Amino acid sequence: MRLKLVTTTSLVALTLLGAAQGAEINQDGANKLRDSLTKVLPDDFAKSGFVTVNPAGNRYEVIYDLAKLLSKADPAKVVVNGLTPWSVFATPLDSGLWNLEGNNNVNISGNFKGPDEKTTEFTYSIASMVYNGVFDPAIAYLRSGDFKASDIRVTSKSDTDQVDATFAGMNYKLDSADSAGGNGRLDFKANGSLSGLSETVTSSQMPPVNIKAASIDFNANVASLPAKEIRDVVFFILDHVDEKNLSKEDGEKLKSILKASFPLFSSVNETITANNLAIGTAAGSGGAKAFGYNFSVDGPSDAVRFGFGMNVQDVTLDSPAVPAAYHGFLPKSLDMQIAVPDMDFAAFSDEFMKIDFSSGDSSEESGKQAAEKLFHDGIFVVDLPKFAAVSDVYDIDITGKLQGRTDTQKDYSVQASVLARDLDKSIAAIQELAKSDPNLQQVSFGMMMAKGFAKTDPDGRSRWDISVAGDGSVAINGQQIKGPDAEEPDQGLEPDQEQGPDQGQEPDQGEDTAPPKQP
Repeated sequence: MRLKLVTTTSLVALTLLGAAQGAEINQDGANKLRDSLTKVLPDDFAKSGFVTVNPAGNRYEVIYDLAKLLSKADPAKVVVNGLTPWSVFATPLDSGLWNLEGNNNVNISGNFKGPDEKTTEFTYSIASMVYNGVFDPAIAYLRSGDFKASDIRVTSKSDTDQVDATFAGMNYKLDSADSAGGNGRLDFKANGSLSGLSETVTSSQMPPVNIKAASIDFNANVASLPAKEIRDVVFFILDHVDEKNLSKEDGEKLKSILKASFPLFSSVNETITANNLAIGTAAGSGGAKAFGYNFSVDGPSDAVRFGFGMNVQDVTLDSPAVPAAYHGFLPKSLDMQIAVPDMDFAAFSDEFMKIDFSSGDSSEESGKQAAEKLFHDGIFVVDLPKFAAVSDVYDIDITGKLQGRTDTQKDYSVQASVLARDLDKSIAAIQELAKSDPNLQQVSFGMMMAKGFAKTDPDGRSRWDISVAGDGSVAINGQQIKGPDAEEPDQGLEPDQEQGPDQGQEPDQGEDTAPPKQP
């Protein structure tokens, strides 16, 4: 039996219900909804009876009894206790969309055996989970939603490791709107927060680690998403998931679907921030007022820019592993941003469309060729828009750019600017440490040399504009401090032929050669 479509949520199956708008709520409609929800599942799942649908006033109550579904599982491999039915209320709207509502809780426990045949015990509970949203059958996804949960607890325990985690609550909100241009694409925005995180990790290989955070906030948005086309791609892949190779006809169909979905979006942005983060171990404790991560993709399809970064504010550390004399050198704040610009996804997609998905291994080679088109002429750039670190004894800001090639590790160049505030203060701090740690005397000497190359900006900061050329030469503030690398000898010559201007030339046969000098 071919697996046609299995997803982690049966909501996707509501794509079959577009014709139900404005329909009368009755048992016949409930039966059709039940059949639609189970039609896309394997027969043994569909016949398990884990989905039932009943009329409930002006809506349908869809009941998921996962205990019946898991009754098919091997009890020697998986045991789950405490599963109770879930109810989702689905109301057909005149617009063809569906309103979904639910109010459930979870309190399960059990165990399972992994590939290594080791047993892991688990518990998972949510005191309350309330949600409502608007589902769009045309895209097989929610157009909007509001989700709230409280008192979330998770434990996992094996012979060697144990994890205990709790969250006071969770909230998540999703919104969407039609993209500008009227091209059928959608803009999605999502934001939410996890509050009151407390997690303890225990292992036989290390002492317990406790992680706490007042909250973890996240924001994300994606613009100009071809949601309907992505639905078609997902459905196609899941419909052919057990086929080793596609037929010619199916391969061309997949290309057509993929082509309609390009470009996948015009921009993506995501940020995650942990607030009042605290980490405790047997070796000490530390934390930060805020620890953040960000990711973005934007730009035209022939010049896409990937960006990612992290930032930390008000860092603290209390550990005997770090001597008190070094505490001043620990960064109190850190902000790092990295980007890879000018990626040509238009050329990538054009090359990707040449792949013959029915050709097996050769399609993998074609995929590599498509990936090579991502960078114009094989040249890639890594930007460092910002690297800033501040402590009690230094304040450093670095920007720069590295340019190289995808086909070699040698041909690269670097342009960077380093700015340091209160450089004398930093040097004095190193010199003080060097009194007790002679190894730092060389560091102090190096910093003094660097100071000699520095320029002074109007704001008083010391500046070094550093240039590393493709030939290996290095310049600082316009002054060359290293010349080009020596050219590598011709690899085709023998070692004794690499000497003198007449290498490789035999003496004329008519000429006498001087005998070697005797010792």
